Amino acid sequence: MNIEIERNPSKAEADLLRRGIKSFNEETVRDLEPTEEEKRFHVMARDGEGSLQGGIRATCYWNTLHIELLWISETARGSGIGRKLIQKAEAFARDNGCENALVETTSWQARPFYEKNGYSHMATLSNRPKGHSSHYLKKVLI
Repeated sequence: MNIEIERNPSKAEADLLRRGIKSFNEETVRDLEPTEEEKRFHVMARDGEGSLQGGIRATCYWNTLHIELLWISETARGSGIGRKLIQKAEAFARDNGCENALVETTSWQARPFYEKNGYSHMATLSNRPKGHSSHYLKKVLI
């Protein structure tokens, strides 16, 4: 067996890997939501002039809202926009069958913000990135 790192595998081989795990998952868990059902979306906050002041990038899959990123402009922080963005994302997720929410945030980012919005800490990965920590939080949406 020859095992190598490949940074640019062929499309055919990358597709074979993707199809392989997809097939395994579908055979193992018969009622698993298909990955084709993923719903990628953004929630955007704009000021009166239409300038972007914040937003969320997220995905709904496997009955879970995955918050990938949340950003609020410096001038809009503390105004409640973050809470409204979270509420809008969670409502969309519920409407699309999500029962859970999951987010990762780093030690210098928004753990207290998520906790204020009902998320509970599940785990911490120390020294990721080096000298900091990554925190994993969850929330039940139903």
